[in-house]
Amino acid sequence: MQKTINSTEFRKMVASGARMLEINRAKVDALNVFPVPDGDTGTNMSLTMQSAIKEMNACSSNRFQEICDAVSKGALKGARGNSGVISSQIFRGICSVLKDTKDSFDTKTFSKALEAGTKVAYSAVSIPKEGTILTVVRMMSEASSKLAGKHKDFVDFLTALIEVGDEALARTPELLPVLKKAGVVDSGGVGLMTIMRGFLAAITGEDIGTDSIPTESQEMAKGGSADFGDNSDIINLDLGDIEFAYCTEFFIIHLKQMTTLADIDRLKEKLMGIGDSVICIGDLELVKVHVHTNTPGVALTYALELGELDRLKIENMLEENRALKAKLEAEKKEMGMLAICAGQGLADIFKDLMCDRVIEGGQTMNPSAQDIADAVQKINASNVFVFPNNSNVILAAEQAKDLVANRTIHVIPTKNVPQGFAAALAFNSDGTVPENKTNMTHAIDNVASGQVTYAVRNTTMNGFKLKEGDIIGLDNKRILAKGKDIEQTTLDLIKALKNDEHEIISLYYGEGVTEDEANALVEKVSEAYPDCDVDCHFGGQPVYYYMVSLE
Repeated sequence: MQKTINSTEFRKMVASGARMLEINRAKVDALNVFPVPDGDTGTNMSLTMQSAIKEMNACSSNRFQEICDAVSKGALKGARGNSGVISSQIFRGICSVLKDTKDSFDTKTFSKALEAGTKVAYSAVSIPKEGTILTVVRMMSEASSKLAGKHKDFVDFLTALIEVGDEALARTPELLPVLKKAGVVDSGGVGLMTIMRGFLAAITGEDIGTDSIPTESQEMAKGGSADFGDNSDIINLDLGDIEFAYCTEFFIIHLKQMTTLADIDRLKEKLMGIGDSVICIGDLELVKVHVHTNTPGVALTYALELGELDRLKIENMLEENRALKAKLEAEKKEMGMLAICAGQGLADIFKDLMCDRVIEGGQTMNPSAQDIADAVQKINASNVFVFPNNSNVILAAEQAKDLVANRTIHVIPTKNVPQGFAAALAFNSDGTVPENKTNMTHAIDNVASGQVTYAVRNTTMNGFKLKEGDIIGLDNKRILAKGKDIEQTTLDLIKALKNDEHEIISLYYGEGVTEDEANALVEKVSEAYPDCDVDCHFGGQPVYYYMVSLE
């Protein structure tokens, strides 16, 4: 039983939390799917933690005072993104309590530290929003005192605390409608719970490789993203939306002797009076300031009352916006294409077919009309052809027409990805909008397509008696094949779809299928249909083992 944590063990907890987050960074990134996915929460939180680790490792003392100051300062220096900033403030609050520890702290002290972390994190946000990482840390801190009274052993205490945090995380979609709409929990909350699991791993002795934690100076590995992005970096901005012209950032160092924490709070209030996007966090050694304002000089004057300014940066967002709008107007084209699909391989194919943007969506993950409208707005074209690639997305794509300004949406009613490929292939940049719309619509009529997946319940349909787990082959309207084997069911599906006019058979393999398995299937299809060209591509799609196209 471990009733207390000494300074060496605390170092290991912080390092283990950072490492656990880095290992799962891409997974946290992949949760950022609302309203326009940016896929950076895990990266921002991980970089924040790595900065804390870098500062902690540079601390030669093993006293709680110096270690906590290093962790707090490092997290503040590296804080980026909303979740990163909030994480840094959670650690600042935790460290503000633990720094007074002499030799070791118990569960009750850690409970008080978590309560302080929650308080500091909430105060760092101008308008705290529930259903986020703030909710998760708050609910854990509210339960921590009772749990600390019940559990003296840190393993039992953290295990129970993580259970409370997981329950809070599960509730975030109910508190934040945009999460419920996207069908995910809060990504920042997931990041926080990942760190907590790292804490527990350090105490139980689980080896997660804490010696190989990267620092800010090391190149970050590219993480996956739920948004497939587009083929350009152009983002459409509206000059009228910018209320405050200057992005102003700086640190306050060497604070004056008479400066108090209350002065820092008052500085934050003053900054909120002259701008927005205010961040004013730190302690009596270092304060980080960020504000969008029309009077950066006033912001600097306020700050000089507290101490010296360092690493000052002022950017004219209006001028940047003007330059971007001029570039957008100069490069604007007549026609563009937007595709919706699930699977990195499928997205890459659409990009190769010159689709300007590909957003994630499809079976079990239908995007909203607003999601589609937002994606269309990011395509620098007067007319945008949208390929829904799913029958359940077509209506949302039609509704998106009313949500888009300065663009005309043309929905090509593709019901699956192979139809989307056919439509994209029919695009002619030298043709007119009506010509392309007609050609694309006709192109999808020449594609016979199907998918191979599994049954999720017992039922009888289209003459097949299905049991949960059966492998099934279907087109857009009916089940055409059933079996226990993926390969054989795919062969049966192709046989049901094939007619004498088909000359090309294409297979797109998804999750759960290896490249070797797909190549083996290609050989069997080629043997069965020697007069057809058979090819295979990685799709990476969920739900469907194979997508099949015959033309």
